[in-house]
Formats: sequence, structure tokens, C-alpha cells
Amino acid sequence: MSSSPEPDTKVLWLARLEYRLHAWRERRARRRGHQPTVAAFPGYGGEDWVRVLGRVLIVPPVRTRRSGKEIGVRGWRSFAAVPVGFAQVSVTVDGITHEVVSDRGGVIDTVLPAKLAPGWQTLTMTVEGSDPIETRVFIVASDTRFGVVCDVDDTVMVTALPRPLVAAWNSFVVNEHARQPVPGMAVLLEGLVRDNPGAPVVYLSTGAWNIAPTLERFLGRHLFPLGAMLLTDWGPTHDRWFRSGRAHKHENLRRLAHEFPQVKWLLIGDDGQHDDDLYTSFTVDFPEHVTAVAIRRLSPAEAVLAGGRTAVDDHSAATVPWVTGDDGAALRDRLGEVGVLPPS
Repeated sequence: MSSSPEPDTKVLWLARLEYRLHAWRERRARRRGHQPTVAAFPGYGGEDWVRVLGRVLIVPPVRTRRSGKEIGVRGWRSFAAVPVGFAQVSVTVDGITHEVVSDRGGVIDTVLPAKLAPGWQTLTMTVEGSDPIETRVFIVASDTRFGVVCDVDDTVMVTALPRPLVAAWNSFVVNEHARQPVPGMAVLLEGLVRDNPGAPVVYLSTGAWNIAPTLERFLGRHLFPLGAMLLTDWGPTHDRWFRSGRAHKHENLRRLAHEFPQVKWLLIGDDGQHDDDLYTSFTVDFPEHVTAVAIRRLSPAEAVLAGGRTAVDDHSAATVPWVTGDDGAALRDRLGEVGVLPPS
């Protein structure tokens, strides 16, 4: 019987170095009088549990204009925030307070017992006596049969993420007001929610948790329906130089299938990364959990920026409908043709 491979000691060293750097930045920020707070993100749950998502951070002060209005937030400010690892956080759900601990990167991702009515419900989080931060969780009713899982980069937001220089520009420099939505995607998603009352929407992305506040504001500004956000934490782990975005998506898709065995998901992505392969694997393993797959085709210019177009397999013999289109309007038409949406 073979033993499991030993972790890469160099990667272990890098992970320790990252934590020490964060700890040094935290001490420095506290000496300046800055205190941690919780950045709370939309989560989801069932009728007797909730998945709570957030991150403990010391955030740089936001500049304001003379009028008192905040100056547009550029991406680098989110990455300049100092994560507070292993912080004790009080989470209050339905009048009951639970104590949880953030991970090494300050991320809170925990499941708590709670009996809440279906739909959007509110909970609060606080750390070190800070003001309570409200967030919402979407409770999926036990009789819900339809849900949406949607990629973000180049599916709802034009980012050309795979190309490193473009990714850095979009993540660290570009003002959130300059980010562009994919045409028709907000209308498509809003229509899906309207036609399927009680359906959960989950935005599943390989983006870092640092961009969550910007992403949430972007989605609201462009009238995308509110949904849970499942992002990841960049940086080294005990056995990898960087966390695998593909593994993150793979694990969360399967987690959703196990958490909501009654739900069949509409999976929405694009052909610029690995969505086709990921969704193919998921439909093979969990065909009973998929209503259809919708893949947005990147334009030639977007495909070049994204480092090339991923070949989309032939799905003509698939057990679930697969559709492709250039934008949200085209995808809506194709989904209407296969019976997932009412015909246009």
C-alpha cells in the first residue's frame, strides 16, 4: 500500500511566510489605530442550516470628496486590506449567536444550524466588539427544483481574466465603474429568477475573495439578481504554490449537488476557461442535478485577450441540453428552444 505524497516543503515555507507577512501587516495596522471588521458576503442555506461567508479584514480608510461622497474604488484597495487570520467572529442567526474562527487568510466559510423561512434572510457578524455587519443568506425551500450556477469572468463581466497582465489591470487598477457587463446577461438571469420563484442563484468564480465587495457592487449596479458568491483565496496552501481555481469550482459544484439533492441546476459559463470541461464532468457524474448547460462564446477579440478559446466538445448526444450563444440574448433564445425558458 503506497503512502500519500509528502507536502512540498518549499510550498509549506511559502505559506508560513505569507502568514507571517499578514501578521506583520496586522500589527502595523493596529499600531496605527485601525481595527478589524467583517466583510460579509451573501450566502445560502437549507431550511435547517446556513452557509455563512465572509472575511475578517483591516481595511484602508476610503477617501471621500468634499461632498462626502466616496471616491470610486479601484481594485488595488481591496487587495491592500489586511486579512486577520484565526479571528474569533460572533455570528447571530435568528437570535442565536455562534462563535466561529476565520481561517489563516481571514476567510469565514462555515455551516451553522438555523431554522429560517425560505427566501432572503438576514444575519449579523461582528469581530472584537465592532459594529454588527449585516449580510443575507438565501434559504432554499425543500420543494425547490430549479437553481442557477453562473460563472463571473467573461460570463457576466468582461474581464479577459486568464491573461496575467490584463487580469492585473482589471483587478488592481480599473475603477469598478469602468467594468463592463456582458450584454444581455443581467436580463437572462433576472428572467430566470422571475420565471422560477424561489430559485437560488450562485455566482461561482475563480476570482479572489478580495474582489467580492467590488463584484457585489457591480452586480447591483447592472441589475443582476442577488445571489450567493463562491470565490476563492489566492496564495499558497500546504501542498500547492497557488490554490486551484478549477478545483474550487469542481468541489463547490459537487457540494451543491449533495446539499440540495432535489435541485436541478442550470449551469452558465463561457468558452474562455475550463467551464465546458467542468460542466461536462459534472453532468456525467450528476446528470439528475442538471437542467441544462449554457456556454457563452467569446468574441474573437475576447478570445485573444483570454489566451485562446477553449474547444467546446460535441454535446449532441448529452443527456441534458447544451446551448451556446454570443451573449445573454442569444443564450435566452437557445434556452427557449430547448424548453428551459418560455419561447421569446
